[in-house]
Amino acid sequence: MGIPVDAVEFFAELELNNDRAWWTANQDRWKRVVRDPMRRLCDELAEEFGDATIFRPYRDVRFSANKAPYKTHQGAVVLTSDGVGFYVQVSALGLLTGGGWYRSSPEQVAAYREAVLDDDSGKQLAAIAAVLESADVPLVGEQLKTAPRGIDPGHPRIQLLRHRTLLASVEHGIPDWLESDEATERIAEQWRTYRPLMAWLDTHLVSNPQR
Repeated sequence: MGIPVDAVEFFAELELNNDRAWWTANQDRWKRVVRDPMRRLCDELAEEFGDATIFRPYRDVRFSANKAPYKTHQGAVVLTSDGVGFYVQVSALGLLTGGGWYRSSPEQVAAYREAVLDDDSGKQLAAIAAVLESADVPLVGEQLKTAPRGIDPGHPRIQLLRHRTLLASVEHGIPDWLESDEATERIAEQWRTYRPLMAWLDTHLVSNPQR
């Protein structure tokens, strides 16, 4: 069994009713159509990819102008190194899969740029990016609007050098296999396409010493 389509409907309704009263009335539904199916899916993926962390539904609103208490998506991540992992999410937009570097430290950013500037490792990453993009897998993430300080704006890998995080991400919408047993293999297949990027990141990023 995959993810019920009602999970998508749940988040569409939550976006319109993001308050404690609605959540309390629908919490059992969340457990049934979101939390429990996501747990089963992650358990099925664990043999190949490792154990996942399923994120809590509550937002940290302490330092946010948006005081809505609940996340309007359910995500899970399988970490491969600090700030790098495989990702799956369901929301009002449907299913999303991703993989890559989603949380950075200054040490990681410095190590990343050094590796991209290096002719060997930089060309390896550029080749990985080209393969992903040819497979309609866009590369996203936080990036500078201009070249990093001290780096030639005309550098052949300047697009990669602007990144402070780097992820492959695909929006699947609501595919006809979402609710079926096929969902596990479809997600696993997508995660496999992210593996070369993950391996590069795991090799070239330093760990965050403050974690």
